Amino acid sequence: MGAIIENVVVDCADAYALGRWWSEVLARPLSPEDRPGDPETLIELGDGRSLLFIEVPEPKTVKNRLHFCLRPDVPRDDEVRRLLDLGATLVADRRRPDGTGWAVLADPEGNEFCVLRGAHDTPPRP
Repeated sequence: MGAIIENVVVDCADAYALGRWWSEVLARPLSPEDRPGDPETLIELGDGRSLLFIEVPEPKTVKNRLHFCLRPDVPRDDEVRRLLDLGATLVADRRRPDGTGWAVLADPEGNEFCVLRGAHDTPPRP
């Protein structure tokens, strides 16, 4: 017997703003009940699980111990550009000349996440 992960909670300063940002990243809507100023905001992931953004008083101070790894449905570099245009920042570029690797970005509140090779990326060069 075991447990399932029902949702992943992200502590943040502004639940609605960060939830809206991740809603754009993931192309999933916020819960229809969520409004600006709400201390909690929810994104249903479509598989019965959700991302829950909860406001906390303390700011983020160190590297995340847990982070998201995104596999885009477009080439990785196109997705990185899109996310940077949405307001992400590049933390570390781990992409390699042969096409392997990933990019480490941070959301508007500094939470790190990775962008992996996309489904439409060409295979790595030998």
